[in-house]
Amino acid sequence: MRLLERLEKSKNFWFLLIIWVVFFFLRFPSLFEPYWYGDEGIYQTLGLGIDNGRLLYRDIFDNKPPFLYLLYGLFGADQFMLRLTSLIFGVLTLGVFFKLCKKLLENDKASYVATITFAFLFGLPLIEGNIANAENFMLFFNIAAGFLVVRSLDHTNSKRYKVLFLAGLTLGISFLFKIVGGFDFAAFLVFLFFANFAKNFRDIFKPQNILSEIKNISPLIIGFCLPILLVTLYFVLNGAFPYFIKATFANNIGYVGYGNKFIIPQGLLILKLAIVALSLSFLFIKRKVLGNNQIFIFIWLVFSLFNAFFSQRPYTHYVLVAIPALCLLIGLVMLKNKFFKFSLLVLIVTLFLLITNFSFYIKTVFYYQNFVQFLANQKNVYQYQRFFDGNTPNDYELASYINRVAGEKDNIFIWGNNAQVYKLTNKLPPGRYTVAYHITSYEDGMSNTLEGLKKAKPKLIIIMGNVAKFPFAIPQYLHKMNINGVDIYEKIL
Repeated sequence: MRLLERLEKSKNFWFLLIIWVVFFFLRFPSLFEPYWYGDEGIYQTLGLGIDNGRLLYRDIFDNKPPFLYLLYGLFGADQFMLRLTSLIFGVLTLGVFFKLCKKLLENDKASYVATITFAFLFGLPLIEGNIANAENFMLFFNIAAGFLVVRSLDHTNSKRYKVLFLAGLTLGISFLFKIVGGFDFAAFLVFLFFANFAKNFRDIFKPQNILSEIKNISPLIIGFCLPILLVTLYFVLNGAFPYFIKATFANNIGYVGYGNKFIIPQGLLILKLAIVALSLSFLFIKRKVLGNNQIFIFIWLVFSLFNAFFSQRPYTHYVLVAIPALCLLIGLVMLKNKFFKFSLLVLIVTLFLLITNFSFYIKTVFYYQNFVQFLANQKNVYQYQRFFDGNTPNDYELASYINRVAGEKDNIFIWGNNAQVYKLTNKLPPGRYTVAYHITSYEDGMSNTLEGLKKAKPKLIIIMGNVAKFPFAIPQYLHKMNINGVDIYEKIL
C-alpha cells in the first residue's frame, strides 16, 4: 500500500517537474525583452518613484491598488527582476493549480490535461503571460484561495474557520494587486453558501438562515478585509487617503462605464449581472445533483467570465483571469461523466465568447523565432527590438541621447505615452502623471503637470510625434533637435 502511494506521489512529482521545465522555457525569452510594453512602462515609473521616496497616488499616479507598484518598487523597477519574479510566481501557480485539479477532478488523466493546458496558456505570450501585469501575480493567490476554500469543507468548525480565514487573507492580497480579485472572492463566497445551504430555494431569505450562513462565511470575509484595512490605514496615516480611494476605486467607475453603455450608462453591465444571476440560480437548483466539486468549477467560471468582460474592453491580459476555471472545465469534460454534454456545451460557449471578443498575440510562434535568431546573431539589436514594437528602437535611441545630455540631478518631461523612457533614463516626471493620456484624462492632470513643470524646471522637454499637441507654453526652452519625429527642447535660462 505504501509502495503504491509512493509511486503515485512520484508520478505526480515527475509530471510537475516536467511541466515546470516546459513552463520555464516558454517564459525564458520574456526575461530578455526590451522595455517596450506601455503598461509596464507606467508600472516601472511608479516603482521608480516609490524607490525615490514619492508617496503612491499623491506624488505618482496610476489607477490600480498598491501591491503591483510596491513590487515594482521593491526591485527598483528592473524589468528582468520583475519578469523573473513573474516566472517564479508562475511556477508556484502551476503547482497549486495541479493540487486543485487533483482535489476537484479526482482523476489523474483529467488533472494532467487541465494542468498542461493551463501551463501553455499561462506560459505563452498568446494572452500576455510574458508581461508582468497584475494578473500574472494575482492568479497564484486566487488559485491558492480556491484550494483552501474547497479543503475547508473537509474540516470541522474550528479548523474550517482557520482555513477560511487564510483563504480570505490570500484573496485580500489578490485584491490589492487588482480590484477584480473581488470577483474571485465573490465566487468563493457563493460556493460556500451553495455547499453549506441544505434547505430549499424559498428558504434562502429567512433571517435565521441568513444569519447562519453569514456565520459560516465570516472568517473568509474577515480575512479578506484585514489586509485591505491595513493598507487603507497606511494611506490614512500618511495623509493620502483621498488619493488612494480616488485612484483605486472612484476612477475605475468611469473606466468601467465607458465600455458598458447600452441604452443607459451601465446598461450592458446590468445585462451581464442579470446573466450571472440566472446562471447562479440554475446552479443553485442543480447543486445537489452536480455535487460540490462541479458546482465550484461552474461558479468560478461564471464569475471569471464576468471578470474578463467586466469593463467591456478587449485587452488580451484580461483573459488570464478566466484560464484557471476554463482549464478546470476542460478537465471536467475529460471525465466524460453523466454531465459530459452539459460541460461540453458550457466549454464551447466559453471558448466562443473569449475567442470572438478578445484579441490574442498573433505573433506567438514568431516571438520565439525572434529570440532564437537574436541569440544566433541572425538579428541585430535594432531588428530584435523592433519586433516587439516599431517605436521601441526609437525609445532606446531617445534614452541614449537623454543619458548623454542630462546630468544625474537633471529632470526631464516626456509628453507621450511611452513611460518606459523614464525608466531607461532613471528619471521621473515632474508631476503626478506619467503619460499624456493620463494628463488629459484626469481633472487635475493639466494643472498638476503645469505646477510640476514650474517647480522642477526640467532640463529637457521631449514631445513625441504620435500624441496630441503639446498644451503648455515653454518660452524658456529652445528646440534642440528632432530624433525620428520626436522634438527635444532644452532649457536655456
